[in-house]
Amino acid sequence: MANNNKLDHRLEHLPAEIWSKIAKIDELKEQWIAGAQLSPQVLGRFKRSVLITSTGASTRIEGARLSDEDVEKLMRGIDIQKFTDRDKQEVKGYYELLENIFNSWKSLKFNESAIKHFHKELLKYVKKDEDHRGDYKKRENQVQMINAAGESIGILFDTTPAHLSPKQMQELVEWTGEVIAEKKYHPLLTVASLLVEFLQIHPFQDGNGRLSRALTNLLLLKEGYLYMPYVSHEKIIEDNKPEYYLALRQSQKTFLSANETIIPWLDFFLTIFLKQSEMAIDLLSKENIERLLTQKQRAVWDYLQKVDSSTPREISEQTKVAYPTVRQAIDKLMRLKKIERIGQGRSTSYRKL
Repeated sequence: MANNNKLDHRLEHLPAEIWSKIAKIDELKEQWIAGAQLSPQVLGRFKRSVLITSTGASTRIEGARLSDEDVEKLMRGIDIQKFTDRDKQEVKGYYELLENIFNSWKSLKFNESAIKHFHKELLKYVKKDEDHRGDYKKRENQVQMINAAGESIGILFDTTPAHLSPKQMQELVEWTGEVIAEKKYHPLLTVASLLVEFLQIHPFQDGNGRLSRALTNLLLLKEGYLYMPYVSHEKIIEDNKPEYYLALRQSQKTFLSANETIIPWLDFFLTIFLKQSEMAIDLLSKENIERLLTQKQRAVWDYLQKVDSSTPREISEQTKVAYPTVRQAIDKLMRLKKIERIGQGRSTSYRKL
């Protein structure tokens, strides 16, 4: 297929920096596999937190305005009057789709019918989208940059015409399935290529950005990046939203030209994913601490991570933990080489290493 040739061509002659990032990510992936002796309770806590964080971030990127705290309240069944029904409907749909992916990724398929089903699930509560849930677009759409107030501040690029979208989606999904099965490219390159082309086609009338991030979770879990449910890549994208839009724009404006390139997008995607991988490995060391400290000792450790340094008396006052318990926690953290002593006598303070 011509589309296959086009997608293959974009992955030729990649610069050394791209391969360097991939190598670092895969090294961290192996560290996670080797070191992830996490307790089910802690894993469950991380997953619940990421569901909230990812839902908040992914919907805010597209203009919703609910904070993570608002998302948590909503998912606990507490109605929040100050937000529109659409905001709340979009949050509920993303949360439930992502939860399903996190819990059932092994049995979920990747094909066109699955993508349409995910879209239907994503928008199942959004009343304005009833007429096109799970169906490719029937009219033209555009990619717009959304500011913090949820307002469009400009068109990034025009997307694939509606009448061409079904054919291009068929070709894209077939190409992705083939190269994954054949292991033709590194899976990170395959997933990144799928995403940039999917967002260029923009096959659905609405929900494309959110759906692309849900698909990222699914495909990378299937490729063995098993920490996806424990660190939110959506949050890292939200924190780097201008760079996200710029990388898409720089790559997609070259499409259909003689100089097609997805290097800007690949660099952004791998930078985000490298950060996610590093945060995942950091969780392993945090988990070890959590196993070794009591709840009150952990409160001392959490406090010391937030301040430059502090005396035992200040720690006791700020954490409401009894002074003798603070001393015990300090002794244990010193033995674990997590903190260091500064000064002597009454002015002695402690800080995180």
